Amino acid sequence: NKADYIQTASGNKVSRNSVLCGSQNITLVGNSVIMPGTVLRGDLQLLKIGKHVIIGENCVLRPSYKKYKGNIAFFPMTIGDYVTVGAKSVVCAAHIGSCVNIGENCIISKRCILKDNSMVLPDTILPPDTIVPPLTVFGGNPGVYLGDLPESQQLVQKQHAITEYKR
Repeated sequence: NKADYIQTASGNKVSRNSVLCGSQNITLVGNSVIMPGTVLRGDLQLLKIGKHVIIGENCVLRPSYKKYKGNIAFFPMTIGDYVTVGAKSVVCAAHIGSCVNIGENCIISKRCILKDNSMVLPDTILPPDTIVPPLTVFGGNPGVYLGDLPESQQLVQKQHAITEYKR
C-alpha cells in the first residue's frame, strides 16, 4: 500500500513503520525499499546504501564493530547496488558488494565482507570476519562455501531487485 511508505525525491520507498536511528548518517542513493519493521542504525556509524537495494521486513542493519583497548569502535557499512536482504535478517557486515542476494533469517556477523555477485542462502549464520568471494553461494550454520554461481548472476540479481522495487 503506497500510503504505508514515504517516497523520497530520489525514488526511495521508506516504510512509515521502519526505524532509522541517526538518519543524518544514512545515505540511500536511490530507488531503494526499506520495508516495515526494519531498523537502520545510523546512530552508531555511517550507513551507505546503493541504488535498487531491497531490505526486507523486520531486518536490522547495524555497522560493524571491534573492541579496541577496552572501547568499541564502529566502522561504516557500505552496501552496493541491486542488493536484496531477506526478511528477519540481521546484517552487521563491513561491506556488501553489488548484486548480492541475502536470504531470509540470515545473520551476517561483524566485519564480514560479501563480494559482488554472491549469494547467502536463507537461515545462514556467517561467523565474524567471513569473506564471501564473488560468484559463490554460502549457506548453513556456520555459513560455509556451497558452490559457484553462473556468470549471469549479475543480470539475474539486477532484474530481481528492479522487479521487487516495482511491486
